[in-house]
Amino acid sequence: MSEWPTWATEQVRVRPPEEGWQRRGAQLCRELDDVLSRWLVVPTQHVGSTAVPGLAAKPIIDVQAAVVDLSCADAIAQGLSPAGWHLVPADLDARPWRRFLVQVVDDHRTAHLHLLPASSPRWAEQVAFRDALRADPALVRRYAELKRTLAIEHATDREAYTEGKADFVRMVLDNQSSPGQE
Repeated sequence: MSEWPTWATEQVRVRPPEEGWQRRGAQLCRELDDVLSRWLVVPTQHVGSTAVPGLAAKPIIDVQAAVVDLSCADAIAQGLSPAGWHLVPADLDARPWRRFLVQVVDDHRTAHLHLLPASSPRWAEQVAFRDALRADPALVRRYAELKRTLAIEHATDREAYTEGKADFVRMVLDNQSSPGQE
């Protein structure tokens, strides 16, 4: 690809929490459930930072959809294309355990759709991480501070920003699977 679309190279910007994020996430999940019903194993879930009340985030709604297998990604992308969705090529995404779509409005990302096989451990991990944050305001504050720091350090590198959160996410998930251990 010789020239990237504007949305593919947007800077990482973490914003203060907005009340409407959870409402928009729920609405997007309902819309996707309707359009994707023939491929879905369970209802679409709003995950990511915008799914956590009071958490600073990039203003992008992340949702995940469980499908039997990832071979349906091209058909899903074709069905979602009129609504501004773009399938990121698997070799560019470099995460073989998912297929990734980005919804774009006015050259800006507005939503991410993570297609995951229903059997993927990532499905449960993303829900567990979201739920742990929803249950612990102190954890939300720590995560928000990390995200703000990483957004400054890696404003032009989304992959480095995401990688910078990995240890925190792993720590939260490890604590979920081993209650009582700090």
